Amino acid sequence: MSNRNIQLFLATVAFAVSFAVWGMLGALAPLLRTAFGLSQSQVALMVAIPVLLGAIGRLPMGIAADRFGGRPVMAALLVFTLIPAAGLALSASYPALLLWGFFLGMAGTTFAVGVAFTSKWFAPEQQGTALGIFGAGNVGQSVAVFFAPRLAEALGSWRSVLWLFGGLSLAWGIVFWGFARDARPGVPRSLAEILAILGRSPMAWLLSLFYFVTFGGFVALGVYLPTLLTSRYGLALPDAGMRAAGFVLLATLCRPIGGYLADRLGGARILAGVYAVSVLSGFLLVPSGMVSFTVGALSFACAAGLGNGAVFKLVPQYFPVETGAVTGLVGAFGGLGGFFPPLVLGLLLELTGHYTLGFLALAATSALCLALSLRLAHRSPPLVPGRG
Repeated sequence: MSNRNIQLFLATVAFAVSFAVWGMLGALAPLLRTAFGLSQSQVALMVAIPVLLGAIGRLPMGIAADRFGGRPVMAALLVFTLIPAAGLALSASYPALLLWGFFLGMAGTTFAVGVAFTSKWFAPEQQGTALGIFGAGNVGQSVAVFFAPRLAEALGSWRSVLWLFGGLSLAWGIVFWGFARDARPGVPRSLAEILAILGRSPMAWLLSLFYFVTFGGFVALGVYLPTLLTSRYGLALPDAGMRAAGFVLLATLCRPIGGYLADRLGGARILAGVYAVSVLSGFLLVPSGMVSFTVGALSFACAAGLGNGAVFKLVPQYFPVETGAVTGLVGAFGGLGGFFPPLVLGLLLELTGHYTLGFLALAATSALCLALSLRLAHRSPPLVPGRG
């Protein structure tokens, strides 16, 4: 195995481990709801809280990766993740869950660091595939959703599961520090210089919107599906967890495919197809029948996975020097896309008794992105790399 592939492997596993811990509250939400006597809106807030810091923190962590290199930043984040995981394991109240859940969001910032770290090891024509493989590390969420409830039952406590996953993050942080290497030193730019690049580039904000829908929708449904399936369809937690894990796994498997196709056909063209499918998926999620919902969820999982891979073909293409910073911005919007929908869905359920308006909003925003991606597909690549 070549050195660059070893680095890709180390980064992908780091992302998978951190993403598994990041999604832990969503995976354990039905158990925590029972243990703490929580309402639907309280569960939705608890599940969304880690996504908030995971979104906001991606920009500064991406900037840090550009300046200092991905190796030290990634290793530090993995080691730090043990602290909020331990805090959650020791929590005895709902406010404590929210507090430590917020800090658990730091695990979600590893995405921006990993993209900056990985992209520098590969040539531009290989970056879509490489970043798609790295992005497949979000299978960690599927691992959490599938195994966390079963481990809680086997170990006799949901608290033991948090200790286990927090310890795994610590262990891989040590491994990453010991074996990972940065392809080249970070670029010593000031924060003002980096923010100026983001402020004058419409392309950075357009990519942020694209990722808001694809990754945000993926995260939102991934973390909220166990709660939605148990409340809407009365499924048992293991069954709901297995279905949610299947959703996450399908999206994860499609992500490298999206990057591969973007390398060959162009990221904008792939995104146009992605958002066309997403519009249809939004409408299929509205009916309460299980068959329609399943088809809608799985079609959106596939579209979101392909879209996530395609977006991050475009980031280093347009921003080869500022990859970490722009990834942080794009990733932050993707994280925010995962933060709001669970809150909205939980609130809609309490106010209206159904999720219809939320799923129609998904269809509407996908339609907007479809129009914008079609317009982008007809544009030529940037003449000056890094200035979209």
